[in-house]
Order: sequence, then structure tokens, then C-alpha cells
Amino acid sequence: MSKEKKQVTWGGRFSEQPDALMQVFGESVSFDMRLAPYDLKGSLGHASMLAHVGLLTQEEYNAIEKGIYELFEEIKEDSFGWKLELEDVHMNLEQALRAKTEAADKLHTGRSRNDQVATDMRLFFKDACSQVKTGLEGVMLSMLGQAKRYAALPIPGYTHLQRAQPVTVGHHLLAYIESFGRDHERFSHVAEHANVCPLGSGAIAGSTLPLDREFAAKALGFVDEDGSPRITANGMDAVADRDLFIEFASACSTSALHLSRLAEDLILWNSTEFGFVGLPDAFTTGSSLMPQKKNPDSFELIRGKTGRIIGNLTNLIVTIKGLPLTYNRDLQEDKPPVFDSLDQLSQCLAVASGCIASANFKEDNCRAAASDPLLLATDLADYLVEAGVAFRQAHHVVGSLVALSEEKKVSLPELSDDDAFGICDKLKDDWREVFDLERAFAKREKPGMPGPNQIASRIQFWENILQT
Repeated sequence: MSKEKKQVTWGGRFSEQPDALMQVFGESVSFDMRLAPYDLKGSLGHASMLAHVGLLTQEEYNAIEKGIYELFEEIKEDSFGWKLELEDVHMNLEQALRAKTEAADKLHTGRSRNDQVATDMRLFFKDACSQVKTGLEGVMLSMLGQAKRYAALPIPGYTHLQRAQPVTVGHHLLAYIESFGRDHERFSHVAEHANVCPLGSGAIAGSTLPLDREFAAKALGFVDEDGSPRITANGMDAVADRDLFIEFASACSTSALHLSRLAEDLILWNSTEFGFVGLPDAFTTGSSLMPQKKNPDSFELIRGKTGRIIGNLTNLIVTIKGLPLTYNRDLQEDKPPVFDSLDQLSQCLAVASGCIASANFKEDNCRAAASDPLLLATDLADYLVEAGVAFRQAHHVVGSLVALSEEKKVSLPELSDDDAFGICDKLKDDWREVFDLERAFAKREKPGMPGPNQIASRIQFWENILQT
């Protein structure tokens, strides 16, 4: 076998073959094979541009096109034979195409693996963002269904994990829908930033050949709303830039954080101590020892995988932080973190959606917890403010009433009028009316509050967005 055949991609400069250990250490095909559909798409776009500018004949282009579509099918059917010694997805596919047509020798004209992989990853990110957005919509729809079902079911709202003020299940779930809506928007921004074509940047400085970058960008779908091509402005930046990787991993981390907080709420609500919600058997597990157990493993795993997703972001940032321009082999390690973040987040979204859709809230327990009069202590302070008492003084008065009720071992509204009026003469005979939950919610009909009309309006808002 000739040296040319042994080292077909870059071996002309070298007199020795790579050590077997170096081949294993340096390969990336074990993970970047995932980019095969994008690499083939990029090669087809590049080939069409080469034909357009006369660097490929029509016959050569036809042969390359035919071979690429055959490779698409092999990848789709999982029948493609990957070779470790060919290092990466690009060389594997190029050599496979070479076996189909000699015209493949011209495919790399005016192209480097640097701008090739940059193009592949931008195509990947556009698809990945769409996939995550679909997953987010699934979670939001599941939560919206439950928010509508339990729109008026009262539960305590918490600060410092202490009962604070009454809200409803609908209001609480809508809070998470708002956060997932922002996540959806973030992934739209990442996809928009990905929609710029680096192909034609070469290794760092382009090519002396008559390439048409705008033609390639259009062929690959890197266009604006008007159909005009979008291309990178600087070849060095195009091959060195990893902002998209960080933006995508960051968006995944933020979304995972929201999922983790949701998971923690549901884990707490599912506990015997809270008893607000029952989770479906299909998304819970049992104990190998204790037959009575029903564990919220689905949400515990979501909570745990969040650390993994955040770790992927940290991995990327640390890898990139000290690299000079432009490409350095360190950047081979940029793909596993984003692939893993996509996979883990997508699974978490699917599990959360399925579990939430089948969950049931225990209405009696929720109402009993929300009936705690102390949840409406602030409403009593507001009552005094409306009677002309300065808020700081009203706050002190209600605090004194709470202390007295604890001393007398009675609930706040069970204090006698004499005791209450003795602390504040601004209280009137109707002061106990503030401890009615319907009154409390009815007086919270401003934007962002848990009044019935506000909740209904926000449910309608999200239905209009998610069901169109």
C-alpha cells in the first residue's frame, strides 16, 4: 500500500504513520458521526457552488450529488461503516464518496475542515433549537392543561420555604410557563445567531479560487426573512468562534434550572408532609426493600441531570477561555458537551411533560393548607393601610396580633375584639373579613396577581400562543 493511500487526508508532509495510541486519542468520529446528515448537506451545497462557478463540471456535480444521496440513505439506515483511522466524520464521508466517484477528489476544493465543521455545527444548532423548542412547548401545554384544571384551587405560596401568601395551583403553574416561555425565546435567538454561513472561510483566510459564498449560503438555507444570504464577515472569527456553543449550552442550562426548580416543587408537594399532588405510577418507582414506597424518581433525575447540563456549559467555557485565534485542536472537545446537553434536556422535557400531564392535585389537602389564616396577615396590614395607618405601623400592629395569638394559642381571627382593638383602635368590627380566601383573590385582579380573571386571561394568552 502506498503512503498516499495510508494517509490520504494530510499525509504528504509526514514520513511516519501516526502511532496507534495517537489514532485512538485523536479520533472524533466516535461522537461527531452525529453530524453526518449536516456534513452531507454542507457538501452538497458546496458542490453546487463549485459547479456554479465552473470548478466542477455538470457531470462531476451529478456524480457527487448521486453519491451524497446514497450516503444519506446509508446513514439513515445505519448501514454506514465508520473507520476510526479516518479520524472524523468529514474524512469518513469524503472517502466513502471517493469510493463512489473520482469526482469526490474535487469536493474539498476551496474548503477546509475548519469552515466545514463550522458550517455543520450551525446547521446542527438550527435543528437542535427547533427540537428543544418543541420539547418546551410540550411541557408548557401539559402545565397549561393542569393550570386550567386547577385554576382556582388555592395553595400556600412560599418564601424561604415558609408559608407566605395564598395563591392558586393555576397561578403557580403559570409562573413556570412564563419561565419556559422565556427559554423558548432564548432558543429562537440562538437559532437566529446560527443562521449565518461560514462556508468559504477556509482554514482562516478563504481561498484564491472564485468561490461564491452567497450562492453556497442560499443553497444551505442561511438566509434572512427576505431570502438574502447571510454570511460571516471575517474568516478568522468564523472558524474560531464558539459563541454559539456557549449560547446553546447556556440556554440549555437555564431551561434545566427551571425544570429543576419545578421538579423540587413537585417533589415537595408529592411528599406526605405536603400531600398536595399525586404523581402517576408510570413516572415513579418503588423501593427494593420497602413495599409501601412510591418515589418521585422522574423529578429527582431531572433535578440531578441539571448539574450535568450546567457542567457541560462550564466544560465549554474552560476549554475556550485561553485559546488564541484561530482553530486549535482543543476545539475538537466542543461537541460532546453540546450533544449531551441537547440529549439530556430533551429527555428531561419529555419526562416532565408526561408526568405533569398525568398528575392529580389533592384538592382537600391543598384547601386545608391554604386555609391557614396567617397567609392573609398581609391582607390585614393592607386593611389597616386603607384605614389610614402607615404601612410600617400596620406591619408592626399585625405582628403584635400574631404574637398575641400565639401566646393565647388561638388562630389570628379567633382573637377577641377586645384583644384586637386593644392593640390597634383602627380595627373595626369587619376586620375578620380579610381572612376569607375568595375576598383575598377577588382583590388581586391587577396584572401579575392570582385573581380569577387574571389567571383566566393568562391561560387564554398561552392557549392562543401554544395551540396555533
